[in-house]
Amino acid sequence: MNWEQLLSLKRQGDTSKRLRIEQDDTRLGFEVDYDRIIFSSAFRSLQDKTQVIPLSKTDFVHTRLTHSLEVSVVGRSIGRLVGKKIIEKYPHLREVHGYHMNDFGAIVAAAALAHDIGNPPFGHSGEKAIGEYFSIGKGQQYKEHLTDKQWQDLIDFEGNANGFSVLTSSRPGIEGSLRLSYATLGAFTKYPKESLPKKPTKNISDKKYGFFQSDKDFFKEVAEELGMIPNKTGNDIGYQRHPLAFLVEAADDICYTIIDFEDGINLGLVSEDFALEYLIKLVKDTIDTAKYQTLTTKEDRISYLRALAIGNLINDAVKVFIENEEAILKGEFHFALTDKSKYKAQMDDIIKLSVKNIYQSREVIEKELSGYQIINNLLDKFITAYNNNHEGKATNYDKLLLKILPEKHHLEKESLYERLLHICHFISMLTDGKAVLYNQIVSAKQS
Repeated sequence: MNWEQLLSLKRQGDTSKRLRIEQDDTRLGFEVDYDRIIFSSAFRSLQDKTQVIPLSKTDFVHTRLTHSLEVSVVGRSIGRLVGKKIIEKYPHLREVHGYHMNDFGAIVAAAALAHDIGNPPFGHSGEKAIGEYFSIGKGQQYKEHLTDKQWQDLIDFEGNANGFSVLTSSRPGIEGSLRLSYATLGAFTKYPKESLPKKPTKNISDKKYGFFQSDKDFFKEVAEELGMIPNKTGNDIGYQRHPLAFLVEAADDICYTIIDFEDGINLGLVSEDFALEYLIKLVKDTIDTAKYQTLTTKEDRISYLRALAIGNLINDAVKVFIENEEAILKGEFHFALTDKSKYKAQMDDIIKLSVKNIYQSREVIEKELSGYQIINNLLDKFITAYNNNHEGKATNYDKLLLKILPEKHHLEKESLYERLLHICHFISMLTDGKAVLYNQIVSAKQS
């Protein structure tokens, strides 16, 4: 892979090439990507989607929206630092093509801002709830009517693939959805493969999948424009990662490791003594002991350590990337950057404690259980109504139910796969609160 291609400004539907050297620096294409994402309704819905504590009304607990903003900020810093090194190494990128170090930061910031945009309500349990509706629930009835890959899309419903669809899928009058640059779409796609074969290798890029069958043709177009390296044979589609996807992943890993931990401390799920012990291991080389001793509140002490820890992890991620940049461009680096971090042991310790004390806390488990029931009920009612309507046998209840679908979801889908995916997409775009409300409406009309 080469950086000239990887930094493509092309957008879906473009008929002529967009050259960086001709860009207006006051309205740079990569920054337009960021703007389009932040003004989208899909992004706004993240303000009422679970990050750690589902349906929490506590002010200092993160939602998907605040998490995404923080990942974006961290990603921008990592991207700029890497961009500075890349421009120094390949001066023709600036001298001939007009690229700047901030371009790298802008691409990573935009992709990181959108990294959770396809996640269903109720956290990762929302993905599992959708998948299990098909694999072990009433959705099993549709299996014989779908191809193996279409079926895998549903039983392994993936927020990353749904996110690619949110960012790129056309609807009447809206071609290409947000029409982001191909560079940003490449950086967004951490798992540039289809749902089958599942985890065919230990390559980090094969851990999950990044696009549905309905989006694979456009993803191929993006990957080919960017010069991404194919790594599957036969009829299977998959590529080595866009290099900047490693930076988006690192920003997310840093934030959820440190900031979810901070939420657990503020909620009293992790004791301050434990927190200080774990965080100080990350910052012992950079901490200003005199300054730290002047901080009198738990919140200020934790905030100071969190900021130092994130700074150290950013610098380390940049170091790992630059040391492995040539292998990454050849498609020969198969790890998350944090897997090669000198702080990996400390991060693993924090994650282990977070799993025990936060992710498996009673409040989280109770809300995830209710989320399972809500998503299962909504999928069953809306899929039945949507299919019945398509087949011309909708009941009065079905017709009433479909009237409460948002206007943009009033679309005809010919194939069963497209109809099932369409309803999954609708459910996935609901906020936690909206899913609860819709479930109350559906249940009320049932009775």
